[in-house]
Amino acid sequence: MRLVMMSLLVCGLTTGACGRTNTGLDQSIGKPDPSSKKTVAAVKEPAWREVTIPAGTPLPIVLDTTVGSDTSSVEQPVEAHLARAVLLDDQIVLPEGSRVSGVVTDATRSAKVKGLAHIAIRFDTIAPVGVGEHYSILTSAVSRTAAATKEKDALEIGAPAAGGALIGALLGGKKGALIGTAVGGGAGTAVVLSTSGKEIHLPTGATLTLRLLQPVTVRIGG
Repeated sequence: MRLVMMSLLVCGLTTGACGRTNTGLDQSIGKPDPSSKKTVAAVKEPAWREVTIPAGTPLPIVLDTTVGSDTSSVEQPVEAHLARAVLLDDQIVLPEGSRVSGVVTDATRSAKVKGLAHIAIRFDTIAPVGVGEHYSILTSAVSRTAAATKEKDALEIGAPAAGGALIGALLGGKKGALIGTAVGGGAGTAVVLSTSGKEIHLPTGATLTLRLLQPVTVRIGG
């Protein structure tokens, strides 16, 4: 009988202990970890929004590629970057250093007598710094034409003509002067015909200003 009572007492004590242990486990199940909210907040992606840059906005750029009327060809790639940030409502929409890409659209070498050297570029893509995207843009073309050399040509024609007149006068009076002028003028013209004009170049580091012909929508942080 004593053994039975002892067994029941031990069993009761064990059951109570087990009951208290189970209750503690049940209460701990389903409780949120206080650090989990911090973890979610840490991995939250930054907010982005879209803004539209209007047509007519100037884009100041610096060339990273040298182009020239006598060294470039049509469709040659040209690279540049924004010289300073572009702002819209006092907020940066295109950061300084954003990459701008385009191609040569015309490269005409200087011709003899007629035809001045000419170079033209059009930029069609911009890649803002820190975004990882690029956008198509439509901009005004950048073109340069070599200066005319009419005054120099006139000197090259006139000086030999005057020299020919002087020689003709020494040889045969007024009639000789006329013949000498014709001969001298012809020699001067030959000099111009055999000489090409100046070429035009836009070196690396040259500053240019583009202008958007159509609006462009970009993504910015914040």
